[in-house]
Amino acid sequence: MSTADGAGGPAALETVGLDKSFGALQVAHGVDLRLPHGARHALIGPNGAGKTTLINLITGALPPGAGEIRLRGMNITHLPQHARVRLGLARTFQINQLFGALAVIDNVALALAERTGASRHFWRPLGREGALLDEAFVLIETLGLAGQAVQPIRTLPYGHQRVVEIAIALAARPKVLLLDEPAAGVPAADTRAILDAIERLHDDIAVLIVEHDMDLVFRFARRITVMLGGAILTEGTREEIVADPRVRAAYLGNSRHG
Repeated sequence: MSTADGAGGPAALETVGLDKSFGALQVAHGVDLRLPHGARHALIGPNGAGKTTLINLITGALPPGAGEIRLRGMNITHLPQHARVRLGLARTFQINQLFGALAVIDNVALALAERTGASRHFWRPLGREGALLDEAFVLIETLGLAGQAVQPIRTLPYGHQRVVEIAIALAARPKVLLLDEPAAGVPAADTRAILDAIERLHDDIAVLIVEHDMDLVFRFARRITVMLGGAILTEGTREEIVADPRVRAAYLGNSRHG
């Protein structure tokens, strides 16, 4: 598989022949996935298809049994998680990992402090770190939450809490952003906030979203990859995925997404 994107350079993210097994159980088999710069890509499939396992392999939470992971052409297969973050790879998680008692802006500022090294000075009140708070507010404003910046996280609708997690991931200034089920547990009425936030992301960031909410997927993704049994079943545009009888049989069923 070529690593070149349409502009002639390396892809933002690429996996080549990625394998992973837990004993006799193979959870990833020969996974080839490629995200060009600025991609808006979705990864779908039934529970147990291997989607979160693939995210964990890409981010370094799990080591692969075979294959390679490349970030902007660089082989990062054996780098630790923190090194991948520094190189521009960030993610969100299925389960909320926020500090509920702290304000939105403080949650984001803490992530910025970790990136800049200011976390070593936490004996000083965070309020003195004016530059951190300014940058945190810009991130929050970019994602449409400026009016809630000083609210405690626990007072926000759950959909808005998931948007704050995206802001925290953006604090790492990623080139590739992996969103692991951002709408999980979010009431349907609140998913619009998540989609709005994703649509506000800078075009330079390649985004891969793992999601079961097909309305969100089809509104967001330019290309969609379908996983089944730890392997890639197919990849294509929204129209190609909807029309594929294998995808309907394995995942979409009779749902209407035409």
